Formats: sequence, structure tokens, C-alpha cells
Amino acid sequence: MIAVASGLLAATAFALPAASAAPTAKVSPDAAASLAARLGANATAGTYYDAAAKTSVVNVTTQAAADAVRAAGATPRLVDHSTAQLLKAGDATKSADIAGTAWSVDTRTNALEVNIDSRVTAAQLAKLRQATAGYGDAVHITRVSGTFSKLLSGGDAIYTDSWRCSVGFNVRSGSTYYFLTAGHCTEGYPDYYTSSNAYIGPTVGTSFPTNDYGIVRYDSSVAHDGTVGSQDITSAANAYVGESVKRRGSTTGIHSGTVQALNASVNYGNGEIVNGLIKTNVCAEPGDSGGSLYDGTKAIGLTSGGSGNCSSGGTTYFQPVTEALSAYGVSVY
Repeated sequence: MIAVASGLLAATAFALPAASAAPTAKVSPDAAASLAARLGANATAGTYYDAAAKTSVVNVTTQAAADAVRAAGATPRLVDHSTAQLLKAGDATKSADIAGTAWSVDTRTNALEVNIDSRVTAAQLAKLRQATAGYGDAVHITRVSGTFSKLLSGGDAIYTDSWRCSVGFNVRSGSTYYFLTAGHCTEGYPDYYTSSNAYIGPTVGTSFPTNDYGIVRYDSSVAHDGTVGSQDITSAANAYVGESVKRRGSTTGIHSGTVQALNASVNYGNGEIVNGLIKTNVCAEPGDSGGSLYDGTKAIGLTSGGSGNCSSGGTTYFQPVTEALSAYGVSVY
């Protein structure tokens, strides 16, 4: 989101608590993910951080993989379905091409969790079940309230002529400054303005669908620091399952929750399928699109879309920020 306070354009406008403590596991979540990648998609089935046990868990399908995980200092968990099998189930879900579906591998249940929204008819559900029938209990289908939608709106914050969104993170390349937001906010390369109609600058890059990120250059005197509210952002990081995160958007402010899955996909309809998203139980509402997902001083993601709201709760998906930083050759500061 964007906020203007005392002439300062920042990624948020509210004070946040201090950075959360880093995991104390012998093997960090990033190292556990790298270990799973080395062991291969047939011998493993994802990783997650167990906050209660303070350990990184690696799902495995063979005893040899379990031994390797244990030797590395992480905790192995024997499961039935490998990453390779679950990804094939995801391909079957995608091939059904039903608007209002979202799917991701849940490393805690060792299943492909498929959520369907209120648009999905009985006939479409039957089509989806038929497409995934060959994967048995590796696929869980659950209906959720509301509809999966891009969280655009027409209120205050950062404006184009047609919608408003939220700043994700201020970034730079050398002495040139930009902000990152959602790609569905930058379609058509619009100019952006503040809530007081002050010109910010033009969209200079956009990627949607498949990805959901875009970048806008600061071409005005509107101030822009490297914070999310009072929280300094000093680095960017990949998310991990079980991570505690916060989201800030221009409609609903700050809300917190946990990362539930990585590499999630959402079919928003009209051929707009976005892949590689972070699935969370953090709520969001229209206008929060593009807003910041962060863990203390670490930038994590950009709000893409979801279902539900911040009154009854919901599911929100985020574009990993590291991918956008790499695509545009910029960094947080």
C-alpha cells in the first residue's frame, strides 16, 4: 500500500512490533529446502518449520532419504506421496481449467489441497474430481466461501485512472528509485498518483498472469523511504511453511498469520492463472493488492489475491518478492 505522512511515501503507515526471532533449528528452513531439492522430488515431499519443536521437518518417502535428513540435523517424516506425485496431481487440476480453483501442496497433510470457490458449479466439481481421480487420497478438494479475486478497488492509496492498489516495497537500482506492486495493478503500464493526486511516476515493468509483479518508477518529489511503516526493511527472503508473517495493505492495514504452502496456483478466471505463489491464512480485501508481506525486517511477498475478508477470515496468496527483485535487478533498502 502507499501512505503519505509528513511528506513521506512509505510502504505502510502504522507502527509495527519488533522483528520476530529467527528459527533456532539446527537446520534452517532454507537449508532444509535445499536438502530436499538435493535428495530429489521422488524421495521427498516438501519441508516445513515446526515452531513447537523448533525443528525443520523434511518429508521423505524412503528410508535412505530419512537417514540423509537425520544425518544433516533435520527431522525426517515418512509420508506416502512424493513431491513428484503431488505435482502431477497439480498438473491434472490445472488441466481441468476451472475458474475459481486454487491448489498447492500442503506439506503437513502430504496432499494436494484444492480449494474451490462459490463460482464452481456441481458439473465443474464433477469435472475436477474426474481429472484428479487417479491420484486418490493425494488430492483433497474443499469449498471455500466467497470467490478468488484480484484485490483491486477504487478508493484512496495509490491510484491509476481506473483502480487503486497498495505499494509493496520501495526498491532501487543505483540512484533510481521504484516501488514494487502486483502485476495485475500494472497491466497496461499506467501512471500512478497519491491519494492527493500528486504524480508518482510511470509503470516501467509488468508481469501478469503466470507471475503477479510490476514496478513503478519514482519520477517526482514524493518522498520514499525503505520502511514498512516504522519497520525498517533490510533484506528479502524466501518464505517457508510455518513462518509467521504480517501483511499490510491500504484497505485493511496490518494483519498477521502463517505461511501454509509454497508454489501455489490460482485460477482467477478469463485465462488468468498465476503460479508459484505463497499461500497464507492472512486476510485481505479489495485495494490491498500489491501490499507488503514481511517477516520482521525481511521482505517476503506482494499481495496477489484470495478469498474471504478480514471480518470472517480468509486465504490470501502472495507473489514471492525475490522473483520480482531478480527480474528487475533492484534491491530493498
